[in-house]
Amino acid sequence: MLIDRIATTPATIDAGRFVLRPVRKSDAGLIAHYTADRRVAEGTRSIPHPLPPGAAEAYVAQAMKQGTGEDIWVMDGSASGLPEVLGEISLRRMDDGKGNRAQSQIGFWVAPAFWNTGIASEAVAALIAANPQGSKCLFAEVFQDNPGSAKVLIHNGFSYLGDAETYSVARAARVPTWTYIRKLA
Repeated sequence: MLIDRIATTPATIDAGRFVLRPVRKSDAGLIAHYTADRRVAEGTRSIPHPLPPGAAEAYVAQAMKQGTGEDIWVMDGSASGLPEVLGEISLRRMDDGKGNRAQSQIGFWVAPAFWNTGIASEAVAALIAANPQGSKCLFAEVFQDNPGSAKVLIHNGFSYLGDAETYSVARAARVPTWTYIRKLA
């Protein structure tokens, strides 16, 4: 008999200079501040630009819900003198078409002040090491005009899988992507 894992709040994960911790209500202000930056919004599928009033608060409330199929962590540097929110990283459970949920899609964004500092690479590495969803395989996609995020994935052992495209709310357009895979088991 197969027993599905009970959805719980994601655990805190040590990432060295910072921790990955569950989202909390007090994060809404910094999330709104960072995601209101056009460069951050245009680097994602779902963050609108301009950011509507109340969007960050609604996002935080959704991120805190259990059983959504997605676990979201804040990159929190407060213990080492960095800001409380450096960015976010998530794992969304994926079904392989056979009812198995042993694969996930990873996504992340980092505040522009911390670009090119290794924060994204460290967050991805910590999440892979912890493997909180027990995934056998991770997928990721990045926009083709964002080679920095592609480098983060390659640095963490992801392999190029192919080209695709997806819709970006901030760009109000379909955007070419590179898709990556990382086998864990």
